[in-house]
Amino acid sequence: MSGRITYSLNHLVTAINAYADGVLTERWGITTSQFTFLAVLEDGQPLDITRMAECLGVSKAAVSKRVPGLEAKGYVRTVADPANARRVLLTLTDEGLRLAHEAGGLLDAEFTQMFADRSDLDLERTHADVLLMLDAVLSKGTPS
Repeated sequence: MSGRITYSLNHLVTAINAYADGVLTERWGITTSQFTFLAVLEDGQPLDITRMAECLGVSKAAVSKRVPGLEAKGYVRTVADPANARRVLLTLTDEGLRLAHEAGGLLDAEFTQMFADRSDLDLERTHADVLLMLDAVLSKGTPS
């Protein structure tokens, strides 16, 4: 195991995503990346394809490729923007909203329980620190 924070953070996120993938696949037949797509929409719908790509940190093509499958499952709906017919807006269906909310709650409960017997961890403080770290990174922007 490396002593570098960059490695440790990446390793933690990879392990968390793998665990979440198992929970989500077993319970709902969706992946972590599909859940993240739904969760982003839950927080900010409607979103156009460009904004969704920015939120997920992927290309517009990657978002466009993911939409049909989520539409077919009945989780996402696409509509033309009344103000700009070339702009596609994404929203959650009632089922997609229910799934995003339920899955997010279950994952929060799973991870909270996972760390419950670790008295040396303060999850509220850790969450606050992660948000501060994220804000610091985002405020720096991408190096040119």
